[in-house]
Amino acid sequence: MGKHILVMNGPNLNLLGIREPGIYGNDTLETLCETVRRAAEERDAAVDFFQSNHEGALIDALHAAMGVYDGVILNAGAYTHYSYAIRDAIAAIRLPVVEVHLSDIHAREAFRHVSVIEPVCTAQISGLGVGSYLKALDLLCGEADV
Repeated sequence: MGKHILVMNGPNLNLLGIREPGIYGNDTLETLCETVRRAAEERDAAVDFFQSNHEGALIDALHAAMGVYDGVILNAGAYTHYSYAIRDAIAAIRLPVVEVHLSDIHAREAFRHVSVIEPVCTAQISGLGVGSYLKALDLLCGEADV
């Protein structure tokens, strides 16, 4: 088996398919996870999934990833824009973390243009829908460049 990747989704992503489908699409979180799981299998990688609406739970999951995973795909939701605690956790775990977003955060409200976690992430990918996760998977599996 190749890489072992943790895919983390933050607040409100449990509402995919219901929440603002014009922005986030009609796929549910379960559908997104199944698409990523199939793509990982094609790359001989294993993926685990974690979703929480709570900042501390996301931080705990990042800490727990050390020594278990080869990398993390993280959609921190709104925490992207203001959680220095998540930023510090990413920096502390010394794992490659790819920040992903379904929508193009740079084409949305001004407050979404700034990511406080981007400087400590390996890459930021946004605006590709589930394709953002797949591109992140390729990066972490060594099948694409940053």
